[in-house]
Amino acid sequence: MAKHKIYPGINNDHWGGMTDIGKIIRDAWVFGLLSEDETCDGWDYGRIEMLYDQVYKAWESHGHLASQLPPDLRERHARIHGEAIRKARELGWDPSLENES
Repeated sequence: MAKHKIYPGINNDHWGGMTDIGKIIRDAWVFGLLSEDETCDGWDYGRIEMLYDQVYKAWESHGHLASQLPPDLRERHARIHGEAIRKARELGWDPSLENES
């Protein structure tokens, strides 16, 4: 039987979750689709994909732009993503190197 890929959880992901999946999880926190203590540790990628679909739909009415979120969600987005960036930088993450091989 083939093994299914399992997500290690946002806290164990690269640079504390500065990945596409990490962004999906943080956005799910912003929209209240997941509680902020849900790290998705042990989730299979099919479940992550279903979460992505929910997050995508939640963004649709806001034009997929944080600037178009209502004030409460914009503040929550800034807090959640700001904390993630701060933690990632503490781990040595450099956003300017993201696209380098």
